Amino acid sequence: MISTSNAAGAADEYDALYRGFHWHVPPDFNIARLCAERWAGDAGRVAILYEDDAGHTATLTYSDLWRDARQLAQALRRHGVARGDRVAIVLPQRPETAIAHIACHLLGAVAMPLSILFGPEALAYRLQDSAAVLAIVDQAAADAVAAVRADCPALKRVLGAGCDGELDWDAELALSDGRLDDVAVATGAGDPAILIYTSGTTGAPKGALLPQSALLGNLTGFVASQNWFPQDGDVFWSPADWAWTGGLMDALLPALYFGMPIVGYRGRFSAETAFRLMEKYGVTNTFLFPTALKMMMKAVPAPREQYRLKLRAIMSAGEAVGDAVFGWGQAALGVTINEMFGQTEMNYIVGNSAGRWPARPGSMGRPYPGHRVAVIDDAGNLAAPGEMGEVALHRTDIHGHPDPVFFLGYWNNAAATEAKYSGDWCRTGDLAVQDADGYLWYQGRADDMFKAAGYRIGPSEIENCLVKHPAVVNAAVIPKPDPERGNVVKAFIVLASGVRGDGDAGRQLVAELQEHVRGKLAPYEYPKEIEFLDALPMTTTGKVQRRVLREMEAGRGASAG
Repeated sequence: MISTSNAAGAADEYDALYRGFHWHVPPDFNIARLCAERWAGDAGRVAILYEDDAGHTATLTYSDLWRDARQLAQALRRHGVARGDRVAIVLPQRPETAIAHIACHLLGAVAMPLSILFGPEALAYRLQDSAAVLAIVDQAAADAVAAVRADCPALKRVLGAGCDGELDWDAELALSDGRLDDVAVATGAGDPAILIYTSGTTGAPKGALLPQSALLGNLTGFVASQNWFPQDGDVFWSPADWAWTGGLMDALLPALYFGMPIVGYRGRFSAETAFRLMEKYGVTNTFLFPTALKMMMKAVPAPREQYRLKLRAIMSAGEAVGDAVFGWGQAALGVTINEMFGQTEMNYIVGNSAGRWPARPGSMGRPYPGHRVAVIDDAGNLAAPGEMGEVALHRTDIHGHPDPVFFLGYWNNAAATEAKYSGDWCRTGDLAVQDADGYLWYQGRADDMFKAAGYRIGPSEIENCLVKHPAVVNAAVIPKPDPERGNVVKAFIVLASGVRGDGDAGRQLVAELQEHVRGKLAPYEYPKEIEFLDALPMTTTGKVQRRVLREMEAGRGASAG
């Protein structure tokens, strides 16, 4: 396990923390036992503070969580769920989501979270590929699951939470007495626990199978990025969907592991809602995507003038934060944003911890304790400091001990699993430069990089520059094919409320934005073409889908031809 000492330290404790850390992974490890059972005896200890957009609220204690999870596990067992079976959890942020995960781990079943935003085609693909035997839904996903059920022969039962369904949540729990010896199985650290499908930003989604120990592997980064969580009075909240790695492994399960309260909000994200929730529940720690932070920065430039906030730590990941948002966090929120980098396959491996080592604006940070991270070239060799290459994680830490954060492999896709590795290095597909002090500087996805007029260009630096302009809420940069230069830089931009992008005003704004970039970056990096959109295509994990924009642009070119 890891220590969560709160002792104040020197300005830069990184080397001592990193080199002094050793993994101690117990052979017997079960997420349900560690995230629910060990806190259940503390009467009144709050697990989840729930609210929805209709104003309904609820509080789930750890005692409630443990009781309901045992009862649900009995219900699942009654309907044929066995060790190793996949259970689809198609639920938003609500207490039943946490209960369902704990119940699956009690049974040794594999929890498979799925987003309520998935349409029938996306749901069918994942349900078929995983051969899930049971799905748990609420009203947000009930119709979509019903629409594809006939095409998913392995799916034997659907359990509805607060909605009409074949099986009713309340009725099933009422039939169960919660006897632990009826359901609990022993699990090892390497046993399958969670199946999460990647967001599919660069191709068909793949199911990453995580072991029980993956939660433990996340914790060094979680503790560090949240400025040594937990501390007395800490309350966690993140808008990240609990169906994804960012919400499940960076928020829900770590908060439960440490026995602390987490706010669950069922509703659409807005900057005003974010600040209201943080004020109402006294949120001290949060994970906010860069997209969310950009929205909050533009909508409420001076939040502490309107809201009483208790924030002491903000982690951000998914895209580069950029120095504009970084500076706003320090000036407007009084918090240095700790950037983090990770993937579903091996999460929380690089980042910052502002109280323990200096955060450098624009940097992804340093490898977190327990993770041996490097930048490698195409052949799998270590890149020199200052040379761009692919971020990769070694199977073992610096002491030669296995890193518990790794996924077990891609579900039904051994070839993709093998292709993920170069020897003992697991490739991320993300490009970075590592400086002489070990800080990594994100350069973009390998498949987002492009050449224009012979220059190698990454989108993140240009996007960050554009967002600094007061008229820009968000931006995405792609290559547009050009017969003379090979490609030119094209930017898709979402404008701030009240800013016009049409007519003479729009043409003037385009010129202004081009000059804005030209004056701050290299001459070849300014966008030769700018298009205004109402919204950028995003994954449900908050990442910009530049692939969709490239395909849209390619389609236009084909039509013109």
